[in-house]
Amino acid sequence: MARDPRADDARGDEAHDVVEGEVDRVTYENAQTGFRVLRVTDRQGKRITVVGKMQAISAGARIRATGRFGIDPKFGSQLKAVTVLPLVPDTLQGIEKLLGSGLADGIGPAYAQRIVARFGLETSSVLDNHPERLAEVPGLGPKRAQALASAWAEQKVAREVMIFLHAQHVSPGLAQRIAKRYGANTIRLLRENPYRLATEVWGVGFKTADEIARSLGIAKDAPERIRAAVLHVLDQLQERGHVFVPRPLLASEAVRTIDVDPLLVEGAIDEVCASEHAVAERLDEHGPVVYAARLHCAELQLAASVSSLCHRKVKQLSGARQAIEAFEHRTATTLAPAQRAAVEQAATCGVLVITGGPGVGKTTLVRAVLELFSRGRLAVRLAAPTGRAARRMEEATQHEAQTIHRLLEFDPKQGGFSRDPSRPLELDALVVDECSMLDLPLARSLLAALPQHARLVLVGDVDQLPSIGPGAVLRDVIESGRVPTIRLTEIFRQAAKSLIVDNAHRILEGRAPGSSPKGDPQGDFFLSSADEPADAAEKVRQLVVERIPKTFGLDPVRQVQVLTPMHRGPAGSQALNQILQASLNPPRADSPIGLFRSGDKVMQLRNDYQRDVFNGDIGFVTAVEAEGRKVTVDVDGRAVIYEDSQLDELTLAYACSIHKSQGSEYPAVVIPMLSSHFVMLSRNLLYTAVTRGKRLVVLITDKHALRVALDETRREERYTWLAQRIRELARPAP
Repeated sequence: MARDPRADDARGDEAHDVVEGEVDRVTYENAQTGFRVLRVTDRQGKRITVVGKMQAISAGARIRATGRFGIDPKFGSQLKAVTVLPLVPDTLQGIEKLLGSGLADGIGPAYAQRIVARFGLETSSVLDNHPERLAEVPGLGPKRAQALASAWAEQKVAREVMIFLHAQHVSPGLAQRIAKRYGANTIRLLRENPYRLATEVWGVGFKTADEIARSLGIAKDAPERIRAAVLHVLDQLQERGHVFVPRPLLASEAVRTIDVDPLLVEGAIDEVCASEHAVAERLDEHGPVVYAARLHCAELQLAASVSSLCHRKVKQLSGARQAIEAFEHRTATTLAPAQRAAVEQAATCGVLVITGGPGVGKTTLVRAVLELFSRGRLAVRLAAPTGRAARRMEEATQHEAQTIHRLLEFDPKQGGFSRDPSRPLELDALVVDECSMLDLPLARSLLAALPQHARLVLVGDVDQLPSIGPGAVLRDVIESGRVPTIRLTEIFRQAAKSLIVDNAHRILEGRAPGSSPKGDPQGDFFLSSADEPADAAEKVRQLVVERIPKTFGLDPVRQVQVLTPMHRGPAGSQALNQILQASLNPPRADSPIGLFRSGDKVMQLRNDYQRDVFNGDIGFVTAVEAEGRKVTVDVDGRAVIYEDSQLDELTLAYACSIHKSQGSEYPAVVIPMLSSHFVMLSRNLLYTAVTRGKRLVVLITDKHALRVALDETRREERYTWLAQRIRELARPAP
């Protein structure tokens, strides 16, 4: 699991100053970075400002902060904290203030006063050891008593974990997340195996887990450390899209990661492959390779499912020619020969792939196939990998479409899909769009849920970037040579008028894109030159904030999207988001403190099945409450609430990576692509970015970067063996 780039190590310069006291109020906090400013009254009654990265702390809490005192030119004396540890309040006023601060639902200042009046200085002891005695408090009621007991127990665990992890140099923010994941078992489980953090807690990487392990006394050459490093490398390569890893690469990466004897790593690889976590295999061209066990299983099962579809005898649909003629008459459209051939194949095949770039009529063909299926009285469902892609599919076809997760009825409690071979989908035909986004595990689950009689149509642009997750499913299915595939290449007359479409095909051929005349309000593709990242960033700002809205009448927040190859750097998504937020949604006098403001465009960073929001979903902040610790986001007309601990799942989205834009279309896109992005540049990347624009594309680049991107045809090559497995299993009968 990749480490959250915002999760910082708590190590710092040796701290000399200590402040212990009660928090009067939290004057500033940024829940995403963990930076907070506290006003604390110490035991001598002196009021002190404590600043630094720390866990969420409520007014009334007692803390011990260690760090160094310094003088801020604007705010005066401050303790710049390295660590902030929560302590149990030891005064009646402190206990009452903590209990009434919102610690538990339904417990406000009035109930806090009653509780302290009943138990006095024994309140903490009662809550720790005899929470059943809360029944003695007049009017409290069992529901509020239970809520308070639970909240107090959670806080106690968090306090103990914080002290334990502080000794291991873990940041407060991560300590809070770890405590939430493991609860009362945290310390015991981490003593047994700290490396589990790297795979089980989002935001914790191998490096952090390894530092904890080393501080707990686990030796550099300990077998569990080397095994964990091997699994970490497998996981990292999976995040880069690979399904398996050549064994020599796995060994060298593991040695580089932990700097131990290569023979020890070889032994650890053998142990991992003998366990339930990984599988060893020997493949032509690659020699010995290692799979994560779940991906090996997924690849085998998906290959078997595709092979079964190739051999499946489905109901033959008569009248394909009549369906084509009826569709052409109803829509005043004339299908190209390749489109006609695809409809005829859809009448007889169990599986069909439709691929091609922009403007070649994929959507028209899908509508014609739906006409065929409708005339054949088939129960048809439409799906796509993301909500945005599903909505586009529905708008284009006028048929209901949904995400694959909803189609398969994901159950967040069980962590899996309700639709599977034991409870297959109720349909006769399934059409899936944007299949370049399908990763291996999702494709496996989708095909496993198809009923035995069903047919499948896969639609997508194989020249786009492959899925964010592991695998290159659409590419491999096509390259297997066993699945009937229609590749559309003819650009239709209306699309041919678009320079966006023309340039997309030029890019695929390795030719430089052309530009509309400068200042042409009817133009749809413009090139702008920039040699330095700072210059490019300023041009992005001018285009988004001023020039595009003025010339084309587009909303700069909702209709213009900046797409960039990288997150870091002056022309990366992080810096551009700060620039664009400051220009498009500056802070107001009444703005709550925090990273997000009402009106911000934001993006979800990970799949959250409980709240039905997924990696890459875009929304708009509608409310920010409680000093920035609670944010409400409108995601496709649905209000999604983010509490303090969930805010790190959000990021600003005025600018985003090109990878994150897959499956989306925007009225206008602005693309900075510079020589400083060298490690990311490729033809697929540029092509994917350009094809996201529907009305307008502005490419800000330099000649060297453009040449590198056009020359690089690696297509983000990935280690997969799906095509070969399909080829072997789906051999034609002799």
